[in-house]
Amino acid sequence: MKTLFAEFFGTFWLVFGGCGSAIFAAAFPELGIGFVGVALAFGLTVLTMAYAVGHISGAHFNPAVTLGLWAGGKFPAKSLLGYIVAQLSGAIAAAGVLYLIISGKSDFVDIGSFAANGYGELSPGGYSMVSVLVTEFVLTMFFLLIILGSTYVKAPQGFAGIAIGLALTLIHLISIPISNTSVNPARSTSQAIFAGAEFSAQLWLFWLAPIAGAVVAGVLHKALFSKG
Repeated sequence: MKTLFAEFFGTFWLVFGGCGSAIFAAAFPELGIGFVGVALAFGLTVLTMAYAVGHISGAHFNPAVTLGLWAGGKFPAKSLLGYIVAQLSGAIAAAGVLYLIISGKSDFVDIGSFAANGYGELSPGGYSMVSVLVTEFVLTMFFLLIILGSTYVKAPQGFAGIAIGLALTLIHLISIPISNTSVNPARSTSQAIFAGAEFSAQLWLFWLAPIAGAVVAGVLHKALFSKG
């Protein structure tokens, strides 16, 4: 159970810190942190929790990461469901807390996009479904390659959390204008639940593309990099 609680709290922190920065601080009058600040916030959530609970659960915080590690032979199939349920639960709980906070604002009307992911009219930059699908696939694939490489037995020890956190920061710097950056089905699901039906209708892409990219990365790493 300790591993599942670690995944719950780690995913909670990722969504609360990353999406929270986008909701509350990105465009705050005169002092907004912008895309760079949001990207850094997502990276910091993973970096901090990687060192806090990584020794307990492996610090996945993302169903795509869990499935990618399984595809790479680094995670047992019997633990997949428990991890994914814990990650989804943590993400949804964090979104609920974010909703509670934003709804208490004095001039609150609605939550807007709530940092949800989307394509077409719901893309921050108006990018098409194909553009978003390719972006999410490629970025998640490289994210998993970085995770698998930095945690490999022959890699320098103790630095994986830094590499992974910076990788997630870079991913957000690239793709916030394209899809609002998912690479994480749990993060997408939690925000879409509160953002409304139009975002929920596009949620399939933010499960399909990240998981496909992660699984491909797992297979590639197992075949090309983890032998010899």
